[in-house]
Amino acid sequence: MKRPTPYTASAQLYDVISFEWPVYRAGRAAAIDLLSLPTGSHVLDIGCGTGLNFSLLQQQIGPSGSITGVDASAQMLDQARRRSDSAGWSNVTLIEADATTVDAAELGDERRFDAAIATYALSLMAEWESALNTMIAATRPGGDVAVVDMQKPTGAAAVWTPLARLACRLGGSDIDAHPWTTMTRQLTEVRSASVRGGHIQVRVGSVLPD
Repeated sequence: MKRPTPYTASAQLYDVISFEWPVYRAGRAAAIDLLSLPTGSHVLDIGCGTGLNFSLLQQQIGPSGSITGVDASAQMLDQARRRSDSAGWSNVTLIEADATTVDAAELGDERRFDAAIATYALSLMAEWESALNTMIAATRPGGDVAVVDMQKPTGAAAVWTPLARLACRLGGSDIDAHPWTTMTRQLTEVRSASVRGGHIQVRVGSVLPD
């Protein structure tokens, strides 16, 4: 029996209830800006959800590139498919799979991706290290891996911590997971960004040569 995902029931409303535009869009944009992908790049989007990264990625990769979106929720992938069909993106492939258990080879030819990205997805996973390892294994040497996730706001913005904790709890995320912390050990040339009062953390690093 398949394990239900946090967004099975709310997939159709996710884009409305997720505070995407006032809060979380900024993290996606910061990560994809740091990736700075050349036209024609092939991108793996782990925990792609309803496809909220797709439009930003398409602006960089163009129709000659491709996006492979992976998510454990069939309902979220249905929304991602509708988004892609509506926009006419024929270069999007969607795979229903658990990112913590899927083998990189199941996502395509070994190390075929120029980049991999996970936005607000790893903190949903108890075994997020496995998903990050899959992202790295599926990305070619010299390619980039991007992680966007959440922590408690810092500095003056710390006053918003109770609200941030509530939002993460409602969404099923662990605000204390900090899944970007191992990237400096696994990748090289790690770049970072911090937005929305430090609540959103962005890390992008390059895969080491074999």
